[in-house]
Amino acid sequence: MRTPMNDILSRSYDPADLAACLAIFDSNLPVFFAAEERDEFRAFLGSANAVDQRPYLVLVRRGVVIACGGLFVETAKRRAALAWGMVDRSLHRQGLGKRLMLARLAQARTIPNIAVLTLQISQHSGGFYQRFGFAVTRITADGFGPGLDRWDMALPLRPSQQGHCR
Repeated sequence: MRTPMNDILSRSYDPADLAACLAIFDSNLPVFFAAEERDEFRAFLGSANAVDQRPYLVLVRRGVVIACGGLFVETAKRRAALAWGMVDRSLHRQGLGKRLMLARLAQARTIPNIAVLTLQISQHSGGFYQRFGFAVTRITADGFGPGLDRWDMALPLRPSQQGHCR
């Protein structure tokens, strides 16, 4: 059953959201994440939004965090990477992943000098990101653990500057 999307708020992650974000992570085990990644995710949340290089968002419906995701920003390399995007598994296939992706894409496009958006995901999410224009740049078998292949993908955010005179 589809639910209305107009009752969803997108806001910056707050440390009070930690338990909700960890519960969302746990709901996506073992298909979308490996259990061994939980400590890494928790550490990321400890520094999310504390510095400009790690903006992180949550989607909230009626006061409940239902999805989360953010960016790793590498301004020196002119790129940002999608970081730890996930929707509570009980709410998959309701358009929330698209809503979260569009929010993060808009966020990335506001960061000056970021030319490309990258991500590393498992094979189970590749088709979703391809719909937004991401292309596979490398596949590593079992890259996240047994049965979880790592797909590296990229999406140009701005037209290439090659061939343009200044």
